[in-house]
Amino acid sequence: MAFWKRFGVAMSETITTPRPVVVIDFGAQYAQLIARRVREAGVYSEIMPHTASVEEIAAKDPLALVLSGGPSSVYEEGSPALQPGILDMGLPVLGICYGFQVMARELGGVVGNTGLREYGATMAEVTPDLTPLFAGQPVSQTTWMSHGDQVQEAPPGFDVLATTEATAVAAFGSMERSLFGVQWHPEVKHSPYGQEVLDNFLHGIAGLDRSWNSDHVIAGQIDAIRDQVGDDLVICGLSGGVDSAVAAALVHQAIGDQLTCVFVDHGLLREGERRQVEEDFVSATGVRLVTLDVADQFVAALAGVSDPEEKRKIIGREFIRSFEQASTEVVEQAHVTGADVKFLVQGTLYPDVVESGGGSGTAVIKSHHNVGGLPEDMEFSLVEPLRTLFKDEVRAIGRQLGLPEEIVGRHPFPEPGLGIRIVGEVTTDRLNTLRAADAIVREEMTKAGLDEDIWQCPVVLLADVRSVGVQGDGRTYGHPIVLRPVSSEDAMTADWTRVPYDTLALISNRITNEVPEVNRVVLDVTSKPPGTIEWE
Repeated sequence: MAFWKRFGVAMSETITTPRPVVVIDFGAQYAQLIARRVREAGVYSEIMPHTASVEEIAAKDPLALVLSGGPSSVYEEGSPALQPGILDMGLPVLGICYGFQVMARELGGVVGNTGLREYGATMAEVTPDLTPLFAGQPVSQTTWMSHGDQVQEAPPGFDVLATTEATAVAAFGSMERSLFGVQWHPEVKHSPYGQEVLDNFLHGIAGLDRSWNSDHVIAGQIDAIRDQVGDDLVICGLSGGVDSAVAAALVHQAIGDQLTCVFVDHGLLREGERRQVEEDFVSATGVRLVTLDVADQFVAALAGVSDPEEKRKIIGREFIRSFEQASTEVVEQAHVTGADVKFLVQGTLYPDVVESGGGSGTAVIKSHHNVGGLPEDMEFSLVEPLRTLFKDEVRAIGRQLGLPEEIVGRHPFPEPGLGIRIVGEVTTDRLNTLRAADAIVREEMTKAGLDEDIWQCPVVLLADVRSVGVQGDGRTYGHPIVLRPVSSEDAMTADWTRVPYDTLALISNRITNEVPEVNRVVLDVTSKPPGTIEWE
């Protein structure tokens, strides 16, 4: 749902950013990961869709281009194409997978289906001495492939830089034109020398400096926020998550008491999260906080509902109503003093921008991720200080701002909260059961030193399932608890985390002993795909 469009909220003003390396997205699963890897190489990056024209790309004043992978075949009618003139912009270009094949076809090479496919780990023979692209790398190296088409002939004037058993042209390049491409995915960690390939392209071929990091963001954003806001008042919907917390802390550092944060306790939070916001966050920042306690409202609205998508819609709706109430009170109080509340802080990250269509026009906000829904007679401009950043960069800034690690390092927790981790109807008793089990899991995972290894660990209550158990020499019918520990960099793909058996045993023992109505703990050992991270 386009909440900000519905309620007339304007986008924030464009804030000056460094010249980027533009990643052109051909529908890749890993476009965001490519952008992250470029930033890890010390170069600022942004993503643009493959439909962007030369003029639109040129308006970014890019330093270089990277063409992403994609699921299509370049020779099929209607497949994503490279916009005319992009390879003639005089910029260094690196094509990856589908982007590599698009380059080959555009430049006069031959791409086709030979009946051979390469998926997963694939040995490639590269030429480290021919160009800087593979400088300092072994001739034989493991690469991560995912393709059913091959570049059969390199474009005229281009050198073949790598081959595999199935692919005669696995990489090509032209130093004269600074145009290069590889069939594999250097952005994934499964390609051991992938980052080196990107580094060599960015620094050895494009000649770019390692000048980007998140350290300079704070000072620049503080100045930009002050310029944007002036003397007007600002509100922030604070969820307790790292994104809104860092955004609020950054804005507060810029404008102080001009900011009021609004926290909605909807009763679907994990144990201790309200305290983190009301005590830890406020203590660390000194921000003015208004808390709205509406747990009963949410539980009543969810009564009798088991369908997960319906739960999400209800939670989103109630969030809108709650924030309307709280924000209206803040605005009314401000008007008593003659001040105006003209701005709303949003913890939008760069992945949110990309997923919502690149940020042109009105922001599209996920109903379960961000608060929204402001009265129709109010118009706020958005303040989005994290709009150019990824999650790891946001965490780094949060630490620089002095936020407690309990907030900065917390695992992602979708806004529907425990509501979608109960398979079945949401009730107060079931929330209490799940909350207690979740607290045990988080405590023991932290004690075991696993917080850095686990992206998140949803704890799920199978509320509509009864399992037979024996407790106290008697037969019981309790609920199973599911543990879903996963490791991921971006949540687009994930693998289940190999938690030590001793830790799992301790967790199981504690939950079945300490949490009433639970007599069984199970472990989800499914990757993504095919399973999602959350149970619903």
